[in-house]
Amino acid sequence: MAPVQRHPTMADVAQRAGVSTSTVSRTLRGLSTVSPEVRIRVEKAARELNFAVSRHAASLVTGRTGVVAVLVPTLTSWFMGSALSSLGPLLREAGMELNVYVMHDLAARASFFERLPARRNADALLVFSFDLTDEETARLDGLGMPVIYVSQHVEGRPSVYVDDAAGALSGTRFLLNLGHRRIAFVQTVGASGFSFSSHERLLGYQQALKKADIALDDDLVAASPVGDKQGIAEALGKLLTLREPPTAVFTEQDEVAVSVIWTLRRIGIEVPGRMSVLGFDDQPVAQWFDLTTIAQSPSDIGRVAGELALALINDPDADPTRHVVLPTRMIPRTSTAVAPVPQDGHESNNESRACPEQE
Repeated sequence: MAPVQRHPTMADVAQRAGVSTSTVSRTLRGLSTVSPEVRIRVEKAARELNFAVSRHAASLVTGRTGVVAVLVPTLTSWFMGSALSSLGPLLREAGMELNVYVMHDLAARASFFERLPARRNADALLVFSFDLTDEETARLDGLGMPVIYVSQHVEGRPSVYVDDAAGALSGTRFLLNLGHRRIAFVQTVGASGFSFSSHERLLGYQQALKKADIALDDDLVAASPVGDKQGIAEALGKLLTLREPPTAVFTEQDEVAVSVIWTLRRIGIEVPGRMSVLGFDDQPVAQWFDLTTIAQSPSDIGRVAGELALALINDPDADPTRHVVLPTRMIPRTSTAVAPVPQDGHESNNESRACPEQE
């Protein structure tokens, strides 16, 4: 039987480097009290012995775990995948690990907030697109670590998000500048965690219409779940049976927009000839459908959220209520066009086709 291989200890490193174990400990923890010459000897000995400092042991000394935790409602969305794909490498470069808690159902959620495992296992918590109750927010306030809210604004707490309202306002204004006056807005229902963005995008749409002196019409606001073709068909049915149907549809998410395009073309309504369609996000599917959309960058959001977390961990004087607001970009493609001229050759309600001066 082969002998059991013994893992090297700090005492082994100390013996090889010719120093005390306390000096090895100070060196491998990065303390400045060790001279450069001794540091070189200790690090060389540790490499030769394949010795690695236990993260748990180091945390007992430094009070830090070297871990950033993330709380998400799902891992299946494009937004989450893109944000985490940039956050992970950023943390690894800083010598930190990423621990993800997925609240995929009510049982997992209840268990997390009852036990709060991140309290003992992380130096900061990032809450991604999560609709929290006041009680849950208060529980996170008591963790004793930085809690950063991502893709949402939480008053008095660090947050990173895009300006959804400004993006939706610019998208609606884009349609107004194409001559559209009957612009529908299709909200997303059932998308857990995204209520902040949903509310802000509807608000931006409404603000643009008000600035153009166009009265808000609740009949032009419809709702449908993501990926529900029947729901999309019913929402469009509601809009197309109005006495004055829309000439453009602005959807809260690209996934809904492409479903709208598919449904319209299936029933013989040309896009963009008879109906323009605008999305929000600039997911890969938007390029496949040549969809005009308002782009955000979840990878930038993940990176900036990670940078803010590291700043709050490493700098006790960092602003614990800082908000970082990222911009959106308008991406014109072929799903939008100038509004069609009514068949009778006259404008409805005696409105001018020219867009009013925008503020």
